[in-house]
Amino acid sequence: MTPEIDALFARVKQKHGADSIRRVEEMTAAGRSDRHPAQKGAKWILPGISRKPWHDPYEYAEIGSIAKAFEAEYGAIKSELRSAWAVDRDAFSDYRHYLSTQRDWQALYLYRNAGLVEESAETARTAFSVLRDHVVQTGAICPLLESHFSVLLPGARIKPHCDLWNFSINLHFAIDVPEGCGISVAGEARRWEEGRCLLFDYSFEHEAWNAGTAPRTCLLVDLWHPETTEAEREALVGLITEIRRFVGES
Repeated sequence: MTPEIDALFARVKQKHGADSIRRVEEMTAAGRSDRHPAQKGAKWILPGISRKPWHDPYEYAEIGSIAKAFEAEYGAIKSELRSAWAVDRDAFSDYRHYLSTQRDWQALYLYRNAGLVEESAETARTAFSVLRDHVVQTGAICPLLESHFSVLLPGARIKPHCDLWNFSINLHFAIDVPEGCGISVAGEARRWEEGRCLLFDYSFEHEAWNAGTAPRTCLLVDLWHPETTEAEREALVGLITEIRRFVGES
């Protein structure tokens, strides 16, 4: 902990109550303890979050409305994305995961570095608008992370890995899914269904693959886990931002 983080936590507790960020404080003190075996590779585990790899995106009011908003615009989003892939390939780039960079995993970013990527507004107009109106402006997006179209090329495989923490959750909106594609979280494999959303806790070990003959495309959105509170979200943004600053990542 640093003096800056101590001061941040004090401000949040003064605003929201002395016990409002108890779980965040426990997380920073506990280190890598108290976790599901399939979360062993994650850096931060917020206590009290459901130890459940897969979630129903429609069971949470905050996330269900987002999933339905994207699904309602599936046709337009797919058409615009296919057009962009065909005529504006330079808008896509190798995806840079915190563990590695993959040339066979392409990305078109809509939200990054705590803000909307305005250059993508024309390239993917409908998805950008839904993301802005239903995710960013409502505060559902986790500003520490991102949203992007994820294009997994034929033959590509994302190796098993855990992402950094469990206090955000990953929404996958399936756009183009050829045969031979799938995703596994904590050993349970599922398949994307075009025009529908999947939701999972990516602090659990997961992997994905495209054994088909065409690109697999999903829109990925990093949302706050619905079991986190406003005070916790405020503290977590400050905590991770300060850690990144301290280690020279921002």
